[in-house]
Amino acid sequence: MALYVAVIGGSEVEPEVAVEAERAGTLLAEAGAIVVTGGREGVAAAACRGAARAGGTTVGILPGRDRAEANPWVGIAIPTGLGETRNALVVMGADAVIAFPGAFGTLVELGFALHAAKRVIVVGEWDLAGGIDVPHAPSAREAVAFALA
Repeated sequence: MALYVAVIGGSEVEPEVAVEAERAGTLLAEAGAIVVTGGREGVAAAACRGAARAGGTTVGILPGRDRAEANPWVGIAIPTGLGETRNALVVMGADAVIAFPGAFGTLVELGFALHAAKRVIVVGEWDLAGGIDVPHAPSAREAVAFALA
């Protein structure tokens, strides 16, 4: 059975973050993992783009009720109508979570993932308020290796 790996992070990100998120998606797809995201812009789009281009399966858990809000690289779009509450769904079904820099939504997803004792990996340097102790990876390659271990 394939591993499900959630890739989370901001909807507005620096170009270098998007490059690493796309690389994570590619590497996950090449390893046979299913990539789960929030399905829209930023890190979600980059990870889905990488996974889709590598022939992988991408799932987008959308906040609205319309599949059309998904980025073009989402293969399976799941509209929830739950708004930001859907953040829990993004990580709860995952076997591991790779987190890129983001804002409050990403922190909420991290909180749910940690509460559910998911394997969580933070890529790059990102100050997580409250001193949360989670492994950090310097790149997507190391994050994917950790998530798939």
